[in-house]
Amino acid sequence: MHYVVTAAEWFIGLFQEGSKTFIGWMGSIVPLVLMLLIAMNSLIQLIGEERINSFAQKAGNNVVSRYLLLPFVGAFMLCNPAVFTLGRFLPERYKPSYYAATAQFCHTSNGVFPHINPAELFIWLGIAQGITKLGLPTGPLAIRYLLVGALLNFVGGWITELTTRYVSKQQGIILPKAMDGEIIHVNQMAKV
Repeated sequence: MHYVVTAAEWFIGLFQEGSKTFIGWMGSIVPLVLMLLIAMNSLIQLIGEERINSFAQKAGNNVVSRYLLLPFVGAFMLCNPAVFTLGRFLPERYKPSYYAATAQFCHTSNGVFPHINPAELFIWLGIAQGITKLGLPTGPLAIRYLLVGALLNFVGGWITELTTRYVSKQQGIILPKAMDGEIIHVNQMAKV
């Protein structure tokens, strides 16, 4: 009977600790994320969706703006998962690598901009837990996480582009470099 009582107390204690953490977040990070989301939605309404879409089309022209600038601005303005919609302005050749760079950026920017990916804020909070326990500020860690993440996300996007090119060639598929281009299946053309 003692073991059953201990197990039951442990079980309910687990949820009690979870509720304490949740209430702690309701007084700190949750209102912050909510205010940032409202501010970003207001900013998008002021700038206009057409201008943001036009920026996305122009940013797809070179590798730096495609895998560094566009994911950063897109994630900051549109948040996760809406930032992925900007990939529609890129040719098919660049869509997988844009996704790779953007998906990673939604995580590495959460320390400075928690509104970007509030559903996965626990990742950043877990990383910052050790710094918080030491009584140190989390700001410098968040900036380093953002900068190193931006660099690695850019490299990840570029490597994914090279990988996509290699796999396309291996599979006999030519992905277009332009928005109005078509996907060409080399093997099917050879049979015709």
